[in-house]
Amino acid sequence: MPGGCVRKGGRVRDQGCGRSGYAGWNGAAARDGHTRGMDSTTVLVLNGPNLNLLGEREPEIYGSATLADVEELCRAACAAAGLGLDFRQSNHEGQLIDWVQEGRRGIAGLVVNAAGYTHTSVALRDAISAVTVPSVEVHISDIHAREEFRHHSYLTDVTDHQVIGRGVTGYVEAVRWVAEQQDR
Repeated sequence: MPGGCVRKGGRVRDQGCGRSGYAGWNGAAARDGHTRGMDSTTVLVLNGPNLNLLGEREPEIYGSATLADVEELCRAACAAAGLGLDFRQSNHEGQLIDWVQEGRRGIAGLVVNAAGYTHTSVALRDAISAVTVPSVEVHISDIHAREEFRHHSYLTDVTDHQVIGRGVTGYVEAVRWVAEQQDR
């Protein structure tokens, strides 16, 4: 890692290097060339803004599980299905778009919790519309039972499946759905 960056358990701590947040397996490490390649057995799970605060931010809505807990749930679900996991999080719309484009073909599937960008990002929607692999939209809370502005998703019409309001176990359901698509 460049000087000032510390990688601990999938997290890159910004100590003057200009990168921070949850990097998962490939996030910041991918830019440094320390990554495994994605292939037809990889499930790419993307997490949007503020999900790095999972377990801290509004636990009455999102629960007490952390993003690291979600990653472990996804890793176990992938392993049970004979699939690999690439788990990433960013607070930046452009980074999420780049990752969607990177995983748009040649992998087992895409699972995306775009968080707040679900309701605002036409650009992310357009990137997902180019995806040729099975894609799943996930939301921990029931976006349709929350504030009015959360009811509309720009992603629903460009993803193949949606898992909404099932808590963090919704990610497991999404991974299992991707795995089922491999058997078809």
